[in-house]
Amino acid sequence: MCSVVSGAVTESQSAHVVVVGGGFGGVACAKRVAVDHGVRVTLLDKNGFHQFQPLLYQVATAELTPSDIAFDLDEIFSEHGRVEVRTAEVTALDPTNRAVTLADGSMIRGDALVVSAGAQPNFFSVPGAAEHAFPLYSLADAERVRSRALQLFADAAADPSRLAEGALTFVVVGAGPTGIEIAGALSELVHDVMPARYPDLDVSTAKIIVIDHGDVPLNGFSDAAHDYAAKQLDARGVELMLGGAVTEVAPDHVAVSGGITIPTHLTVWGGGEKPAQIVAESGLPTGHGGRITVARDLTVPGFPGVYAVGDAANVPGDDGATLPQLGSVAQQSGDWAGRNILAALGGEERSPFEYHDKGIMAMIGRRAAIAEIGEHRHELHGRIAFAAWLGVHAALLSNIKAETSAFLAWAEEFYVRPGHRSAALLDPDTVEEPRIRWGRPDRTKG
Repeated sequence: MCSVVSGAVTESQSAHVVVVGGGFGGVACAKRVAVDHGVRVTLLDKNGFHQFQPLLYQVATAELTPSDIAFDLDEIFSEHGRVEVRTAEVTALDPTNRAVTLADGSMIRGDALVVSAGAQPNFFSVPGAAEHAFPLYSLADAERVRSRALQLFADAAADPSRLAEGALTFVVVGAGPTGIEIAGALSELVHDVMPARYPDLDVSTAKIIVIDHGDVPLNGFSDAAHDYAAKQLDARGVELMLGGAVTEVAPDHVAVSGGITIPTHLTVWGGGEKPAQIVAESGLPTGHGGRITVARDLTVPGFPGVYAVGDAANVPGDDGATLPQLGSVAQQSGDWAGRNILAALGGEERSPFEYHDKGIMAMIGRRAAIAEIGEHRHELHGRIAFAAWLGVHAALLSNIKAETSAFLAWAEEFYVRPGHRSAALLDPDTVEEPRIRWGRPDRTKG
């Protein structure tokens, strides 16, 4: 076994692979390498669980509990005795030596190093955004959005005069899939769920505003998808503010280009992401978006034995163009990196990554989904699009050893039973966000 001490590493004679990050890419890579019982794997993740990112918005709007989308990494690898899962934060990468430094100062070195460190929100230097916006890129983020939303409903029900201060005005920054999905889910929370809990609360003045500097929602989808999304959002009372840029995020308002100020106490940030901070500090070559540049075989040029996958990398497709940051891209690139690691350890040639394009998709709300399937982007709407969404997500879940039957049962209920929520999910007593200071500038966040 590999013994780890502060500042030193003793390697065993067997090959050792170090994987940074327990997301789709890291899990897939570790599982693939673990197929070869002569290779040891150390999987490092600061949380110790895999968070199923496609459903974060469902936790944020109290449709699911956090435990529904968090899967213990030890459990995922319970049948893989050669995989050691360590709940530890990686604070530095040493790609030259294929080593990492942990928060406790210890170091771990491998024969191969796989960087699958995921992403963090990119606030693009917008004043106040890092301090006051609510990003939606992790389970902790989703819980914070949920807590703030429930607090706002409870406070507005207790004192309806707070509606004038933006108590039920929700701003979403970004009209990509993250923004559109959370906007649709917030609309359901406002119009279908909370009126049953607070029957005396007038939600007719509630607003959900999506702000994006682009000209269409779901940029990257087809023109027909743009129109479909816009119509579905309009039917749900969601206002699209396109062609504008957020210039400031404050605790109690958002400023938009053109001199517009929107009173709000919940600004959900879906305006972009960038790799984890350790990537920028690693010395690895980076390209678009600050992500690691990789060759077609997912190795990092100039650093033998170092691979990068998922949201940490600019993963190339068959045509050389960078693939989008999708769960399926991360999972497939992680698996492929694992195959190439085994090939290299066995003295064989690595092969260029081949991505099986499952398409792009988004849920706009119950009975409103859109999917563009396969490399030719066959477009689907409504229930059939939901079925495609279901299939892709079930496949991702099965790869992390999750119970897909429970997921399928939940998803069917989600699609056909609007407005249903467990009382426990809507309990304002679970709010952990600092209380809002109504009637004066809110300085509770940050």
